[in-house]
Amino acid sequence: MTATRPRDLLVAALVAAVLANLLVRLAYGSMPPIPLLAGATLGVLGVAEAIAGNALRARIRRRPGTRPVQPLVAARAVLVAKASSLAGAIMAGVWAGLLGYVLPQSGTVSAAADDSVAGGVGLVCALVLVGGALWLEHCCRTPDDEPGDEASG
Repeated sequence: MTATRPRDLLVAALVAAVLANLLVRLAYGSMPPIPLLAGATLGVLGVAEAIAGNALRARIRRRPGTRPVQPLVAARAVLVAKASSLAGAIMAGVWAGLLGYVLPQSGTVSAAADDSVAGGVGLVCALVLVGGALWLEHCCRTPDDEPGDEASG
């Protein structure tokens, strides 16, 4: 399994941003207000994945006081990390698409000002999810998978 490429995440985010922006342009007048913490769940998941990555890394490196990791557990963690990074990138694109429409109008439309704050929170939390997922994926590497080991071995 190969590492997640940032370019793939960026492409997914850009496509989602364009589609979300078009959808918001067509339907913004009929949309309900966006709750301030609508995207907060993504941030919580990102923090949880980063914490799990640290714990898993210690177990993979067989630090004293930790149990070894079963290969299937590590494989599942990588699968969760890859799916989360893609979902986070898509949601970051969606929030960015929303912000692309409401930010220019936030000075004149009060609903757009409120949605701008919610969109900013959602975008930050989606980026936290991407970061946590990429960290979890990085932590699942075995010590002999680390870059730079090819030259020394």
